Amino acid sequence: MAKKMVQLIFPQKLIKRPVIYTMALKHHVVPNLRRAKVTETVGEVVLELDGTKEDLEKGIRYLIRQGINVQPVVGDVIE
Repeated sequence: MAKKMVQLIFPQKLIKRPVIYTMALKHHVVPNLRRAKVTETVGEVVLELDGTKEDLEKGIRYLIRQGINVQPVVGDVIE
């Protein structure tokens, strides 16, 4: 199993959609919410993701395809 810490920045059109939940189900990734700030125009979330390295990569690609800006958190360590 691997872990990855990422920051997600959601555009306004995706704020109310369950994209993290959908990513978790589709790609067998367990998200752990570390921090979130949501306004009417933007959503920012810091997540710790657990799963196989392959599943984490697929899950992150899914988020990017949905239009979410995904950035690694400084000091991130993959086990």
